[in-house]
Amino acid sequence: MLLFSLFFSLVQPVYAEDIVATVNNVNITKGEFEQAYQQNKLFVSDRIVTKEKVLDDLINRIVGIQKAKAAKLNDDPTVKSKMEDVLYHAQISKDLESVLAKITVSDSEVKEYYKDFPEYRTAHILLRVRAEPDANEVKAAQETSLDLYKKLKETPGKFSEFAGRYSQSTLSSNGGDMGFQPAVRMAPEYFKAIKDKEKDYITSPVRSQFGYHIIKVIAKKDYKDINLDLYKKIVYDSKRDKILEEYFENLRKSASIKIEKKYLQ
Repeated sequence: MLLFSLFFSLVQPVYAEDIVATVNNVNITKGEFEQAYQQNKLFVSDRIVTKEKVLDDLINRIVGIQKAKAAKLNDDPTVKSKMEDVLYHAQISKDLESVLAKITVSDSEVKEYYKDFPEYRTAHILLRVRAEPDANEVKAAQETSLDLYKKLKETPGKFSEFAGRYSQSTLSSNGGDMGFQPAVRMAPEYFKAIKDKEKDYITSPVRSQFGYHIIKVIAKKDYKDINLDLYKKIVYDSKRDKILEEYFENLRKSASIKIEKKYLQ
């Protein structure tokens, strides 16, 4: 079982009777041991939590850290990057944990959100392009998608057939059917193209980071049928993201930042 945290007291004096074990001159105090034991009991595992097992984990952690320090892993670029990630998230948690804990989401807020971001069931035909495609690749995908769209305007009933024959999506064997999906799980361009469209509407080719899509609207889910818990999480995330944006906006005000915009072209 993983140990989630250890806290070493730097203030209280440590007496011999308070030391549970010593590992290469590093003491494991009774307080640290009891805290680790209680933390382990909070998490479900396929192994019984015993004091012996918890102590073993504490000892393993110490010898592991000592070996890493002896090998100077703290100077390794990959390790440094991971340590910086820990510091980054720890600072956010320290500054915003109490603020984020106060976020609430009501049913009425979910309903209001759903007006702007309803859930659609769609099918698509995808002509893929790589993340960094060359001009010929883009041109070929664009021309093929336009040709298919023209044919679908004349024979829209062939959408499933064309999806099975031409789409490079993993769902092409299912007529391109993507099922119902919340807007946050769609590429922004994809959702924008289908928003407020009626059943059986077929879009012209839409470019996203994945390539060119031709999208068919199959159905729109009524609010009464949505997964309310899922949408409360989505609204919570949007509130959290707004708090984070404001947090970093304030941090950046006191930072010296120079941007070479030529690299953003």
